[in-house]
Amino acid sequence: MSVRKRKWTNGKGETRESWVVSYSTKEGGKRYQHIETFDRKKDADARHAQIKVDLGRGTHVPPSQSITVAEATELWLQACASRELEIATLDQYRGHTRLHIVPLIGEIKLTDLTVAAVRGFEDRLRLDRSISLVPKVLTTLSSILSDSLERGLVARNIVSELRRNRRGAEGKAARRAKVKLKAGVHIPTPQEVRAIIEHATQSNRALLITAAFTGLRASELRGLRWIDVDLEANELHVTQRADIRKRIGVPKSAAGKRTVPFGKYVANTLREHKLKSGGSELVFPNYDGGVISLPAIIKGLKSACVRAGVVTQDGKAKYTGMHAFRHFYASWSINRVKDGGCELPPKVVQERLGHANISMTLDTYGHLFPRGDDSAILDAAEGMILG
Repeated sequence: MSVRKRKWTNGKGETRESWVVSYSTKEGGKRYQHIETFDRKKDADARHAQIKVDLGRGTHVPPSQSITVAEATELWLQACASRELEIATLDQYRGHTRLHIVPLIGEIKLTDLTVAAVRGFEDRLRLDRSISLVPKVLTTLSSILSDSLERGLVARNIVSELRRNRRGAEGKAARRAKVKLKAGVHIPTPQEVRAIIEHATQSNRALLITAAFTGLRASELRGLRWIDVDLEANELHVTQRADIRKRIGVPKSAAGKRTVPFGKYVANTLREHKLKSGGSELVFPNYDGGVISLPAIIKGLKSACVRAGVVTQDGKAKYTGMHAFRHFYASWSINRVKDGGCELPPKVVQERLGHANISMTLDTYGHLFPRGDDSAILDAAEGMILG
């Protein structure tokens, strides 16, 4: 490997110079010579050092053999489809790539995708797209690069490196800026839940009660079968879920497969509901006995909110997604018994919610856990030292 200066004279008689990185690779018993040209020696030296490291690791991909970001994206999408991801997830990935990644950086070769190039891409997203979309698209791009890294098509995941460099002050600022869930704003209060349930139609009432006191996701409620409900033991087993297109599949994660207990009120509600369900294998089917659509459930929730007077200042439903009831279940599980809650420890709350890890539970609901009065303990500790 070498870095050398190249001088020449153009057609106007002007002297020009550049810096050339020259190296060779061996593939299939044959040796190939590669040359990369730079305007500045500093850039050539940096590239020389990087190539040397990559060659030593066996991860170097010469620019002449590199594919474009668009081509890498297509390979990644094919891999995602083969893993039978949820339709909604695939649609989101396709939207990110079709609307943002391919139009802006699709023609760039993977070997030319530098930190500066990714930063420029991020800046354009912030300028032309919504701020909330930027991290989602960057996560998709990172997944594409990780896939290419595994295929040996690129030596680095630039997005991951960029994120690692930003950890610290920026990460702390982002955590401070994160909105905490509040009762009566993001989480229905007990009074609001009671009113919504009381004003729900007969067909929606059992579903809303089950949602409020088991914490199941909307997709899990839509895929819940009677064979997974034990009305003797007062517990249900989450074994499957229905996606946005009514396709039945496995739960969101391994932790999603779980057993959730419930009380007598839910049990009695489900017994009564079963007698009127028409023999469908699903607990909450549509009128044909098949998977009920998510919009149908949301419509029922909104209507119940309006009838109950749980509305915004302009008279619209205050809660417009079933996740509000999941938040309520989490807060009800966490709250102290004397406040009408279950006072469950964090690990149990995680398991009931089906979170993949405890950090997810604590990041979302940690501020809701009761905090004891430490004054007596602090007084005694101070006295031990100071007398």
